[in-house]
Order: sequence, then structure tokens, then C-alpha cells
Amino acid sequence: MDFQHYFKSRRGEMIHLLKDLVHLESPTSDKKAVNECSSFALKEFKKIGAKVNRFPQDEIGHLYLIEYPAKKTEQPEEQILLLTHIDTVWSVGKIKQMPFYVSGDKIFGPGVLDMKAGLAMAIFSLKTMHDLNIKPHKKIAVFINSAEETQSEASEKLIKKLARRSTYVLCLEPSLPGGALKTERKGRLVVRLECKGKAAHAGTPEQGINAIDELLAHLLQLNRLKKKQITMNIGLIGGGEKANIVADQAWTVLDFRFWKNSQKEKILSTLRQLQPVQSGARVRSSVESLTPPMEKTRASTNLLVKARKIASPLHIELEAGKTGGGSDGSIASSLGIPTLDGLGPAGEGIHSKNEHLLLSSFIQRTALLTEMLCQL
Repeated sequence: MDFQHYFKSRRGEMIHLLKDLVHLESPTSDKKAVNECSSFALKEFKKIGAKVNRFPQDEIGHLYLIEYPAKKTEQPEEQILLLTHIDTVWSVGKIKQMPFYVSGDKIFGPGVLDMKAGLAMAIFSLKTMHDLNIKPHKKIAVFINSAEETQSEASEKLIKKLARRSTYVLCLEPSLPGGALKTERKGRLVVRLECKGKAAHAGTPEQGINAIDELLAHLLQLNRLKKKQITMNIGLIGGGEKANIVADQAWTVLDFRFWKNSQKEKILSTLRQLQPVQSGARVRSSVESLTPPMEKTRASTNLLVKARKIASPLHIELEAGKTGGGSDGSIASSLGIPTLDGLGPAGEGIHSKNEHLLLSSFIQRTALLTEMLCQL
């Protein structure tokens, strides 16, 4: 079956579905909006008889797992897990300033690339298999995360559980510009650092302990961690009460990025060893979130070899690349499960007003995904 030709003939349907998903704006923090967008996607999966599993959530949008059956065999059932997410970084109403539109080979809109397109790919791949009566060798499981952009403990636990059941994990995040897969990703460690001091009049500062001074001293110390392989961003900072009062409290939120788990351990070890530099001051660090790095593994390298063989007849070259951003694919890969990330379409402008994907890549990647689901 020539899936590239097949999806080219259904280009209009694919654009229309993608438009509907983008217009259903779904910022992570808006649970109602996220659930409404998920409900729309679920209706599409239900049309082909896929089983929908709902995991209710109190703080974030509900999590969902869609299951599409494999052909019946006497062998134990294996599973391919597709990772998608429904949430975006864009607030409701952004569509008015960033309208969905097609210009030549580009499709623009908030969340169109990251990653409504990946979800649309999963829908169309399974719909095509259903319409053409193609039964995959392995059960297809599609996970819809409602809080990928901010991370959540519930989704991370579920991804780990599902990944351990899976033979392969395919993450439908967008590719790198040009179409390369994301075979290496930086890990992310978000840390809150708090310092406590003692308030006093600014005219007699020796009677107090300045928490801001304490915080600055620790930031200078942590800044020494910054190297080519480790970055630190001071994302938020605050403290004190008034200019004429010695600050008795100060805080900051730091975003560390790193390529290897050994580098993560170095950061954590440094944080654990922080000691007050002023007598009577206190310092405390706490981890707010942690995304593991996606390091190269033999399992994922072997899966890449298989994917390249499938892609070759489609005249698709799958290059291996790296990126600083994290994804749910990193979670699966960290467990040693064969994982490929960046199987979504190529484009540019993620998290920016120029966010767009390439229509030709959207069609091509959907064809590739369908081939992989049929052959793996």
C-alpha cells in the first residue's frame, strides 16, 4: 500500500481535523479546555471502535489511553505505545492573534506543531488501518497526556507503567527542523532554593541577617556548575519586604539542563552540600520537577535501524539528532525501553508566535507512522 499517495489524497481531511484540534485551545492550566479538546479527539478514536480508558484527575485534565487491537495470534500480545499530549503553552483566546491558516506548504496556529499534529497523525494512522482492514502485528496503545508541558506525577507514573508493558515506544513530538529524530534530549531539573535570615533596620544591618545576600552567595556557587554540558537558568527570584528592612527571606526557582544522568547527580550532590555562608542563616533546596535525559541506548539504536529500513522505500531519511528540550519519550527511554522521539512533522517556532509545521512533512510522517505500526 502506498500510504504517501493515500494520505496525499486525504490532505483536506487531515488539515480539517488538525484545524478542529487547534481551535479547541487547551492550555495545560485550563482543565476544562483540555478535557474538551480530549473529548473531541476521543470521538475520532471511538469511530473506529478503539477502546478508550480514562484516568480521572483532580488538578489537571484527565489522562487517556486508547487501545487498537492486533490481529489474533497464538503468541502473547505485544504492544506499541504512542506518546502524545493534548496540552499546549498557549492560553485560551490566543487563536485570535495566531489564527490557524495554510500558506503554501506551511500550516500556522497555536499548538499546531507542539503537538496537535502528532495526535492527528495517530488518529489518521489508526483510522486508515481500520478503513483498509489492516490488522497490526502488535496492539497499538495511544497515550494522551494532559500536562506534558508542565509535567505531572500522575502522567509520569502512568507513562512508566505503560512503557514497561510495551515492546516499542514511539513519541510523536515534532522532529527537529529538517526532519531529524530526537535520539538525545537534555534532562531537566527544576529546583526551588530558599534562604532564611533575620529582619533588622537597614540603618543597623549588623543586627540582622540578609537572606538576599545569602541567596546571592549560593547562586554564585551554583553558577560554577555551568559548563558546556550543564546549564542553569534563574527563572524566578524574589525576597525581602522593603528597601529599609534587612531581608529575612529570599527565594529563587532554577532550571538545570543536562545531557547525562551523571551530570544530574553532580547537580543534586552540590545542592545537598549547600551550607549557610552567614552565621544564623538557613538554606534549603527542594526539587519541583525532574525529567530524565534521553541518552543513547542500544535498544533505541536498534529500533532506529528498523525504522530506517521501513522509511527507505518511502524515500525518507531518518537522521539522528539532539535537542535541549525534554519530553515524555525521555521517561520511556530512561527505563531501557526501545524508544524513538521526534516522529512528528517538521516545522519551526515551537512556543513562539511563528509556530508552524510543513504540510508535506505532516503527510509524509503520517505515512511513515502507519508503515511502522504495520511492520514493527
